[in-house]
Amino acid sequence: MQTATLLTYSLVAAVSVVSPGPATMLAIRNGAAGGVRAVLPSTLGNVTGLFLLSAAAMLGLGVVLQSSALLFTLVKVAGAAYLLYIGLRHLLGRSNIAPPPEQAAQLAPRRASRLYLEAALVATMNPKPILFFTALFPQFLAASEPLLPQFFILTGIFMGMSLVSLLAYGALAHRARRLLRQPRIVTWLNRLVGSIFVGFGVALLRLKRAAG
Repeated sequence: MQTATLLTYSLVAAVSVVSPGPATMLAIRNGAAGGVRAVLPSTLGNVTGLFLLSAAAMLGLGVVLQSSALLFTLVKVAGAAYLLYIGLRHLLGRSNIAPPPEQAAQLAPRRASRLYLEAALVATMNPKPILFFTALFPQFLAASEPLLPQFFILTGIFMGMSLVSLLAYGALAHRARRLLRQPRIVTWLNRLVGSIFVGFGVALLRLKRAAG
């Protein structure tokens, strides 16, 4: 692949990765609540979801979804429902981004497998990477060159950036956990996190199939 193409792709990928979204909110929540032990499985789950989205784009599964209105709607509604579920739990106070120390002491630590699966589901249902891998990703593939090496290079760049970004967000949240656990800040953070998840859920519901 040409160096200019890789640089352009890396810049576009970096903008997509760094911009706040559900994965970022999960990293902050898990970092504030459980530190690296919670952030690492969540981050690995997220990059797994990204890999699956990229692989689906390469295998043409996006074309299958675009050609079947019913299947597209079912996948869209299921993903939106999951994002809305997480968002409403935060807005209604059923799930705290960083519970107070006395409450955190009573809560059992989340299992790594649950954190991993949660993040993987959020990644695969997130409109931002869905649009990236279905609309932008193919634009950087050179049809004249073998596709498999390009797939691993471009996907690896995106996954690597996501890994570093989410671990950084989680580490910062862990360092600021005392601040994040103040009741007033917890309330506002829950509203922010809940609103972001609800917003992405609504965005997914409004996602339309490409014409044609």
